Amino acid sequence: MAIIMAVLFANYLPAQKISVKISGQVFDAAHKPAESATVILYHNKDAAPYKTTVADAEGKFVFDEINEGQYKIEVTLVGFAKYSGKTINVTSSTAVVLPAINLQPETGTLKDVSVTSQKPLIEQKIDRTVVNVNASISNTGATAMEVLEKSPGVQVDEDGNITFKGKTGVLVMIDDKPTYLSAADLATYLKSLPASALDKIELMDNPPAKYDAAGNAGVINIKTKKTKTAGFNGVASSSISHAYFDRFIESLNLNYHVNKINLFANASYNHNHGYRRLDVNRDFFDNTGNELKSFRQSAYFSPINQYAGILAGIDYYLSSKTTWGIVFNRTHSTSDDHRKVNSNLSSGTGKLDSMILANNTSYNRFDKKSVNLNFSHSFDSLGKTLTFDLDYINYNSNTYQGFLNNVYLPDNSLKNTQNTIDSLPSGINIYSAKIDYSQPLRNKGKIEAGLKSSYVNTDNAANYFNLVGNISSVDYEKTNRFLYNENINAAYINYNKEFKYFSFQTGLRFENTNGKGHQLGNAQKPDSVFTNSYSGLFPTAYLAYKFDTVNKHSLTASFGRRITRPNYQDLNPFVSIIDKFTYFTGNPFLRPQYSNNYQLAYHFKSMFTVAVNYSYATDLQQEVIEQKGDIFVSHTGNIGKQYFINVSLNANLQPTKWWTFSLYAELDHNNAKGDLNNGVLDEKATWVNTNMNSQFKLGKGWSAELSGFYQSAAAFAQFVKVPLGALNAGIQKKILKEKGTIKLSSRDIFHTIDSSGDINNIPNTKTSFHNVFDTQQVSLGFTYSFGSQTTKEKRKTGGADSEAQRAGN
Repeated sequence: MAIIMAVLFANYLPAQKISVKISGQVFDAAHKPAESATVILYHNKDAAPYKTTVADAEGKFVFDEINEGQYKIEVTLVGFAKYSGKTINVTSSTAVVLPAINLQPETGTLKDVSVTSQKPLIEQKIDRTVVNVNASISNTGATAMEVLEKSPGVQVDEDGNITFKGKTGVLVMIDDKPTYLSAADLATYLKSLPASALDKIELMDNPPAKYDAAGNAGVINIKTKKTKTAGFNGVASSSISHAYFDRFIESLNLNYHVNKINLFANASYNHNHGYRRLDVNRDFFDNTGNELKSFRQSAYFSPINQYAGILAGIDYYLSSKTTWGIVFNRTHSTSDDHRKVNSNLSSGTGKLDSMILANNTSYNRFDKKSVNLNFSHSFDSLGKTLTFDLDYINYNSNTYQGFLNNVYLPDNSLKNTQNTIDSLPSGINIYSAKIDYSQPLRNKGKIEAGLKSSYVNTDNAANYFNLVGNISSVDYEKTNRFLYNENINAAYINYNKEFKYFSFQTGLRFENTNGKGHQLGNAQKPDSVFTNSYSGLFPTAYLAYKFDTVNKHSLTASFGRRITRPNYQDLNPFVSIIDKFTYFTGNPFLRPQYSNNYQLAYHFKSMFTVAVNYSYATDLQQEVIEQKGDIFVSHTGNIGKQYFINVSLNANLQPTKWWTFSLYAELDHNNAKGDLNNGVLDEKATWVNTNMNSQFKLGKGWSAELSGFYQSAAAFAQFVKVPLGALNAGIQKKILKEKGTIKLSSRDIFHTIDSSGDINNIPNTKTSFHNVFDTQQVSLGFTYSFGSQTTKEKRKTGGADSEAQRAGN
């Protein structure tokens, strides 16, 4: 009701004097849109800037509400000479459209050279932080996961779980669409996707109502490359890396635009032979503190991952206002892992009791097929638009595992052998429909509204067999099949309005969730069924105040309510094996987590942002580890409440013409309270996370980079982790008339990424872990751009925006 009243009030204010609009478009020396160029409007009678704006992705800019008089335009962009325009006479109510503005390189006009502007690595916008992937040399030969873990405020643990500004439950999207994957499967996908296929990463800790309400920590949107030029053009990229083993990454991006047809395709291939060592120590005590026994385990992982993917589509421009499009995506990946695990069990006095030598194998096949049909129509030139998206996504995977455990006595005699094999097929089908409408209002107001409905069905099976000699028998205790269907319906309305110094945005989203799970029985286990149905309102509010007309100083405040729904596999009540001493089980009674997020931020130009975030979450979802004999069982549980405070600084500076520097630093404080393992949890922790990057222009086509991160000791419910950090460096050279680039980079130069820590709140048990990864690597890469350079419009497609990261095997 408050939103409707605000809209009506804005529309029926007393009529004001008709204002004049001044608009134009800025291009760089290669006639590409000069995105992010600063455009300043001066009034001839005043030396101070009258208004300031920034060119959008098409290089366009607009100044509204310009009074009668004489004005001048000034345009600046890093790497280009300042542009000063001629006098603009505003004498009537007719809008002024300026001729195209073409910027020239700062060093003068270069003949026979294709000059392109370099985007900054980090861009701080009013509602999000943008990471331009290609601006970082050390991203050569990297994967999407490695790029993500270097982004401001993002941390990735050893299992691929992603946190943003210290909080779990972030919604990860690719090209505005969810991945529909569990944390483990999402990690596998991002580790396979080459960084050369990425354009930018958008980080939104408090997104508006237009976005799905899923994700306690906000939204991370990974944008892949989409060429915007007419004619035939493309980018080819290849790299080779060496760490513990070798890695190869290839990608090709093609685009052909002619008349009303635009064809595009992106293909990539990744071969990665990885390495990881995991050491686990567990000590068991009686109620008086005397040690009863100890467990020491070392596991060696050596997975060979291969990934191949292709995305292709067509846009048909029915008219200048109407566009139809269709996008196909197909990916296939395999992972072949042989794990040797050595475990020792000892008495409380340190005397060796037994040794377990395990040879575990795992082969995983993963396929994704998707199709997107999209439509957009502009009713006028003022921004009145209608769009809709239809999506179908299919995932199919199968994992084959073998667990061969030989138990030896201290004299090396064989005590017994345990041999278990399994097959874990999984299938997911996702259907989604989404429609959005945008209506500009007079006096710089706009209203947006939309509807969305999605339907997901999953089929997960776990077939376990015990082998004795050559005879296999079904293990009914672990064998199961789990079916889950879920429908989510959503509607939102959003209103925003701008004044001279003040702007606001408010929105409300409604989401209704209906889920049904069916655990099929077997010869020893009966069927079981559960249903979940719940609805919620998710309000958002956003306020901004500019202290001056050039937006030198500004203050923003925002609020949003969000939800984290259980992953599909987390609801599956049966057991899956990780190793002989570690199991995972689901929880059909897992409830969604709700959080209220607040933020207050101060911005100085585009150079500094200081923000304070506060979050309060209920029904907190966290991994919980329990001990059952010698076996540790992991599951996701609702452990209580969480209070979270984050203070962050984001700085983007250019101390000299040849040096650009960015720094992100945050201070986090977390307090989790609740019940855990029949005890009381009251875990408090404070930690620091920093991320820095320096870019150096060395002249004659040479440039270099130095980057790194550091995170102090941190705590998340049961887990306390030691400090870790890394230093990266790279150098590159432009060749072939600047159409080609050779890059040499090194990641984790001193091999300091050490993910280790303790697991607390397990009665009478002390547990620690230590990981060693193959993060220390050297990469050599080459990128070549070819084809025409005439720019065409870029469109956003995709409507499947709700169940990200929730599909599990």
